[in-house]
Amino acid sequence: MLRTALVLGLLALVGPFAIDMYLPAMPGIATAFGTSETAVQATLTAYFIAFGAAQLVYGPLADRFGRRPPVFLGLAIFIAGSAGAALAGSIESLIAWRTLQGLGGAALMVVPRAIVRDLYTGPQATRLMAMIMLVISVSPMLAPLAGSAVIAFAGWRTIFAVLTAAGLLSLLVTALAQPETLPPTRRLPINARALARGARQLLGDPGFMGLTLVGGFGMASFFVFLASAPFVYVRQFGLSPTGFSLAFAINAIGFFSASQAAGYLGDRMGMRSLVRRGTAGFTLCTLVLFALALAGAATLPVIVAGLFCANLCLGVVIPTAMVLALDDHGENAGLAASLGGTLQMLAGGVMILAAGPFFDGTALPMLGAIAVCGLAALGLTAAMLPRARIA
Repeated sequence: MLRTALVLGLLALVGPFAIDMYLPAMPGIATAFGTSETAVQATLTAYFIAFGAAQLVYGPLADRFGRRPPVFLGLAIFIAGSAGAALAGSIESLIAWRTLQGLGGAALMVVPRAIVRDLYTGPQATRLMAMIMLVISVSPMLAPLAGSAVIAFAGWRTIFAVLTAAGLLSLLVTALAQPETLPPTRRLPINARALARGARQLLGDPGFMGLTLVGGFGMASFFVFLASAPFVYVRQFGLSPTGFSLAFAINAIGFFSASQAAGYLGDRMGMRSLVRRGTAGFTLCTLVLFALALAGAATLPVIVAGLFCANLCLGVVIPTAMVLALDDHGENAGLAASLGGTLQMLAGGVMILAAGPFFDGTALPMLGAIAVCGLAALGLTAAMLPRARIA
């Protein structure tokens, strides 16, 4: 299991690196292109939406051709998008190349989840998903610091050159170290009617939809933070790019340290109970933070500490919800993984767009949008989780 976790984690690491590594550069990109903060945030929104929509394609491809070919295709597209972003001459061009990056990186989200479902179910799958997330945790803890170092010595364009190299390395890792996990006898032909029927089945399953959207709004809180924090931490609180990276890493440590306990806690208290309790804790933390911001008491240490606690709770929710959403859908795990991933990424993109008009460079709108994500996740847990067919 450890070898599989390392390989899948390294593959899944590429997409988050494409987000986290360039976060410290966002204020500088706005200055370089003479554009607004909202326009630079659009480079994230474009990536998320493309990343989400493309998962609908890679899932069926993974069910039809096996798990490896879609990874090769996605990496080729990601490499092209990264190289183009390094040469972008305008913010519009950068948005377009980031969209292409997202279209390619989506494969690295869908296929590892389907491989996990090929190999394991239940708490074992949660443990493997948590181990993968431990590898991925390198991204939010080290990628912004790496991005800061690159900016200091070579400028923000070099970040995308590094991402191009990461894509090439991932191609090599996949070719040499990741075997095919879907035998030809289990592969499904691409059939528009069958896909529509499978999608209707998934969309009509309250357990799948509830768990997917609980995880989706949890992830959306991350996306709102990613789009806003570089400006809030640097401009409101005066942090350097390196200081922002360190503050960002503290929040990430909360999430990924908790995710490692998800399998154990799922065994002890039941996976449904774990999702319910974790969501409640996350929502409480985000509401307290927002209340402190309204009272003018949301200092930088308070925000960092509050988000750390919120992400501790969220760390047990997202891997558990991902696994439970797929447990009843092993016969079309690729489609379920892709549809679930699409819904989650679209939730994140929509939340960034919805919060954008309220963003004024301060922490209040950011914390308000994160609290809305918590309330949405809690409401879905209460309304839909009792109807899920899980233990």
